[in-house]
Amino acid sequence: MVSEPGLEANFNVVRSGFSLEVSLHLPLQGVTAIFGHSGSGKTTLLRCIAGLEHSEGRLAVNNRVWQDQSTWVPPHRRLIGYVFQEANLFPHLSVRGNLGYALRRVLGKPRVSLEQVSRLLGLNPLLDRRPEWLSGGELQRVAMARAILTSPDLLLMDEPLASLDQASKNEILPFLDHLSGAVGIPILYVTHSLDEVMRLADHLVLLAQGRVLQSGPLGALVTRLDLPLAQDEEAESLFLGRVLGHQEEDHLTEVEFQGRRLLLTRRSVEPGQQVRIRIKAKNVSLILKEPQDSSILNYFPAQVEEISVPGLGGSSLAKVIVKLDLDGAPLLAHITKQSARRLNLQPGLALYAQVKSIGLM
Repeated sequence: MVSEPGLEANFNVVRSGFSLEVSLHLPLQGVTAIFGHSGSGKTTLLRCIAGLEHSEGRLAVNNRVWQDQSTWVPPHRRLIGYVFQEANLFPHLSVRGNLGYALRRVLGKPRVSLEQVSRLLGLNPLLDRRPEWLSGGELQRVAMARAILTSPDLLLMDEPLASLDQASKNEILPFLDHLSGAVGIPILYVTHSLDEVMRLADHLVLLAQGRVLQSGPLGALVTRLDLPLAQDEEAESLFLGRVLGHQEEDHLTEVEFQGRRLLLTRRSVEPGQQVRIRIKAKNVSLILKEPQDSSILNYFPAQVEEISVPGLGGSSLAKVIVKLDLDGAPLLAHITKQSARRLNLQPGLALYAQVKSIGLM
């Protein structure tokens, strides 16, 4: 029986003090983030997929078996590009030389040219430099370009920003935003940064202690109250919107979202462009009646769908997590227990959600 196209991964790895036992079916499109705390098995899973970790199990990519009881495709034949935390470029070669080396390994016609990937990752000014003259962010962009130029079927990234300072991360993130769509290569992206997940991913795999907590579309998982992301202090809801235009005098951008218009602080985006809207749960307030004369520009009718009280320590003792329904789209709000009690919040209650424009990403 032929299974659905995608990546089918079933692995069992046992080590002293750690085991990885996963069963996954992932879409081979866009960016799939593999997210979890240190020691959850993220890198081990990636190494199993790359064939760098010998394990019991099965791996098939679009119904092509790379590993099972009778098959073992070695790493160099798995058509995988791998980006590690460190760039690991050849120090004696220029950027152009490092990229040319990757091109020479391709059998057949490369799917992306050196000129295309250089333009995509902003490498043209760097082509004649050697690695010692590159910043951390520049080194990682070259490492990504080198992996792409091998024409892989799958691009694996193992915390590629972990060794970078914040300035270097800010430099490289805009290039990552559209990378998968631009080159047509699916990406498995390992990270422990929730911000990177929310900015880059389409699909999410949550790992904990070598087991899969849940796997699915990002927007659906981040608002599930039974999963840890909704309880995080930086919890967010994710939506897609379309840019309508800009209010230049007030330095605001107008976006269509769920049939409504929202205002956010001015962004460098063109009218008609599709954008991600990230709304932090802590920036959402609730009110029972339509607000009048409020400084908060964005508000819309909603209905309480679910309420959760975290049983953790610290500031979370005072917090209630509310999942709202916006015409079928979920929105999280973090409010105090006292506020929830004063509003007498119950599932099914109709109210209004207010969102500060500064809180929209």
